[in-house]
Amino acid sequence: MEANKDHKSGFVSVIGRPNVGKSTLINSLIGQKVVIMSDKPQTTRNKIMCVLTLDDAQILFIDTPGIHKPKHKLGEYMLKAAENTLREVDVIFFVVDATEDIGGGERYILELLSLVKTPVILVVNKIDKIEKTKLLPIIQKYSACYEFVGVVPISAMEHTNLDGLITEVKKYLEPGPQYYPEDMITDQPERLVIAEMIREKVLHATRDEIPHSIAVDIEEITTRANEDLYIRAVVYVERESQKGIVIGAKGQLLKEVGKLARIDIENLLGSKIFLDLWVKVKKDWRNKEGSLRSFGYE
Repeated sequence: MEANKDHKSGFVSVIGRPNVGKSTLINSLIGQKVVIMSDKPQTTRNKIMCVLTLDDAQILFIDTPGIHKPKHKLGEYMLKAAENTLREVDVIFFVVDATEDIGGGERYILELLSLVKTPVILVVNKIDKIEKTKLLPIIQKYSACYEFVGVVPISAMEHTNLDGLITEVKKYLEPGPQYYPEDMITDQPERLVIAEMIREKVLHATRDEIPHSIAVDIEEITTRANEDLYIRAVVYVERESQKGIVIGAKGQLLKEVGKLARIDIENLLGSKIFLDLWVKVKKDWRNKEGSLRSFGYE
């Protein structure tokens, strides 16, 4: 069968400061929750590829950790993962928050972008939270710093102008095949996506000093006689005091985490699951190469 000459495909790196809505944008574009979301900075740790299959194109979005100055080995890994994608892709989405002024984080990213030749589209997110008259000055401020190939104002949360963003990105994709099956939405192993969904719920439930100390490892996934899936997962923290916080009084916080995570995982897998959650301490794991590798941060 002859390939469709009008079909386009390509890779898009989604970059920006932590907490500007990159993961929300990708989930909204894909139409399903794949990437975890949180109001805590640096929620995304791995480079995650998500697949959007359309009639005339297949777009492969790479969600990167928020670009920031690293404070530990995990931070260094996250920064490297984000920076490496800039040269590997066909288009870059530079996502900025319309409610915040251009700052040091944005200027640092603009410096990185000046070192690559990849076309960059400025994606101004959260326009639902500002007055319309403020949008043009924001665009002008960014456009004075860098020559973007396009500028698209959106609201990822409200799904505003996402079609416009897709139309814009297609202009910079080359003719190419459909690399992945239509029903594939991510390249990540199921275990990693499940672990991330559990980590998201812990992030939502715990206070500020906990989030970056959390890692989740899926120890077992087995099918039971009644066709339900049994999943045993361990939430790792760095200190004994954090273990008590994650478990909560009489185990209530961990129970709530399990309940909410189970809903997302059942939606992802399309089957009933029994989620068995444990909490363990692994001291200072963020600075240990072996621990980082065991949690999938290669």
